[in-house]
Amino acid sequence: ATAEEREACNEQVDKLIGFFTSDVAIGYDLDLQLRKTADCFATDMLCIKFIQGLPLVGVIGGPSNVFYCKKISDYARLKYQKRYLLQKEHQGKSQKSGGITVSGGEPLLQIDFLIELFTLAKESGIHTTLDTSGQPFTYDEPYFSKIEALMKVTDLVLLDIKSIDSRAHQDLTGHGNENILSFAWYLDSIHKPVWIRHVLVPGYSEVEGRLVRLADFVDSLANVERVEVLPYHTLGVYKWKELGMPYPFEGVKEPSQEMIEEANQILRTSENR
Repeated sequence: ATAEEREACNEQVDKLIGFFTSDVAIGYDLDLQLRKTADCFATDMLCIKFIQGLPLVGVIGGPSNVFYCKKISDYARLKYQKRYLLQKEHQGKSQKSGGITVSGGEPLLQIDFLIELFTLAKESGIHTTLDTSGQPFTYDEPYFSKIEALMKVTDLVLLDIKSIDSRAHQDLTGHGNENILSFAWYLDSIHKPVWIRHVLVPGYSEVEGRLVRLADFVDSLANVERVEVLPYHTLGVYKWKELGMPYPFEGVKEPSQEMIEEANQILRTSENR
């Protein structure tokens, strides 16, 4: 898409968000505009999906996140508002309210929007799920007060723990896991239901007894309802090549079925906790 086409889509998104927030009835093909906007921003969305939250620093890691987040944040807001309104309309036709799940990227980087969205959802009796790595968590203010506000309107947290070992977590993501484990302890202290999800990466997950250590950590939490093992896959490698970026896990193979079964056994994924 040309710069002019993108600018036109930006203007339409701004107009539609204004209609939503002012409750003005409009005769407009919203689905058509969403498709047109998605086409214009397809490359930008691909970039943010693979840049945000990945182990990139310096020139790429910092400015790129801010640049791409700003370019598509209004479009994302419009898309979620559309989903909310459709759900609200459906609720009037059915006693089942359903639910919404917000993931990313990292949704906690958009915590103000999350609080607004989940508050609206809860007012309509809609179940809310947060899918997060927990990486932005801190007890520092003013962020912690926002976390507390968000948790009041969050029903379930899907928490990704890439590795129980901080050094391995640093190798996998570019960050240690201290604040992620702190987030898990905080969620336990407020009795917030949690599903723990672990990406099984050969050479990182199974060495040095890390799966057993992860299982012990999970067992120490009283709020965990479920544990899931997500096998590492290489389906997205081509996207890195298309972006001209070196793939950080070149040569890492997908886990064998035997390794997956062993991980499921150690983490007791079949159990209802």
